[in-house]
Amino acid sequence: MRHGKKVNHLGRTHSHRAAMLSNMACSLIEHKRITTTLAKAKALRVYVEPLITKSKDDSTHARRTAFSYLKSKEAVTELFRTVAPKVADRPGGYTRIIRTGYRLGDNAEMCLIELVDFNELYNAGETKKATTRRSRRGGSGAAKAAPAAPAAETETAVEEAPEAVVEETPVAEEAVNEQITDAEETAVNDQITDAEAPAADDSAEEKNEEEK
Repeated sequence: MRHGKKVNHLGRTHSHRAAMLSNMACSLIEHKRITTTLAKAKALRVYVEPLITKSKDDSTHARRTAFSYLKSKEAVTELFRTVAPKVADRPGGYTRIIRTGYRLGDNAEMCLIELVDFNELYNAGETKKATTRRSRRGGSGAAKAAPAAPAAETETAVEEAPEAVVEETPVAEEAVNEQITDAEETAVNDQITDAEAPAADDSAEEKNEEEK
């Protein structure tokens, strides 16, 4: 019986469990994601995350400590050269567990455990929020609230301007129409006078011929 013990033995002896977790940690570091059962993934997360934290300090002692757990030179090299620079700014929480359903044979709950910083799909929408500094002084709030009044005045001025233009436009149109009608009348009168002038000249010539 467990009697509240925090370590999940996973039905294995200590040596078998240590070898299995070491092998799974090497696979996770090399491939960045693996598929396993949920119980093994939770045990692996507790096993591998302290090693990733230790890899941020690239020293001989840290490498030897990681090698004592992983037992693989290739995994240690990948951990310190590739994984450590990628997670340098992350304060813990290096792995993510995604449940994928149940296995057909024994109905064990399966999941996908992966390194958070190596998933491009999840990190595509992440954006860093701009840090804002708050102060207890009321000067900044009053300064921000003061320019609000001129903005309201400009808005009212902009709203009133179109109404004035709408009222003036009919008067301007009537003046333009009157000018057009006056110009047309003068042009017609000029044409009539030009047409009558030759007729008067012809009548004067006929009178002169009769008198002769």
